Amino acid sequence: MTRKFAISLAFGAAATLAIWGGLPGAARAQEANACPVDGCIAKITSVSKEGDELAVEFEANFMPEMSKNHLHVWWGDRFDVKQVSNNAETEHSVAQGDWHPTDIYPSYVTTGAASVTQREGTTVLCVSPADRNHDIIDAEEFMCLDVADQL
Repeated sequence: MTRKFAISLAFGAAATLAIWGGLPGAARAQEANACPVDGCIAKITSVSKEGDELAVEFEANFMPEMSKNHLHVWWGDRFDVKQVSNNAETEHSVAQGDWHPTDIYPSYVTTGAASVTQREGTTVLCVSPADRNHDIIDAEEFMCLDVADQL
């Protein structure tokens, strides 16, 4: 057991995979949720009207899971990306805003703080990856889209 641990530390996950023939199920799930070397990225690929709300299609380079890395969805003209984070005040020195945390992927319908009823006149919908603490992972990695044609 000590030898496997030493190999993992010395050569990383790729060596562990090669030597041990793959990861157990729980470890594979964690790997799918982990941010790649380039960081977690989420995009809005399409938006359409769904009743009084919006149907949104996301694309991400990780598998969102609420207890781990997931998505924050918010109305962009109301809040800056740094505000849609639990550490908005302590890390970014801005007032905390409102967002809807979700792991519904890839098809999502706006609800909660991302509901059309909460937009207060804005037409810009945004998404960003967040961690298990509901902190934005990287304030430079987010996407906003004007959805006025769908409202």
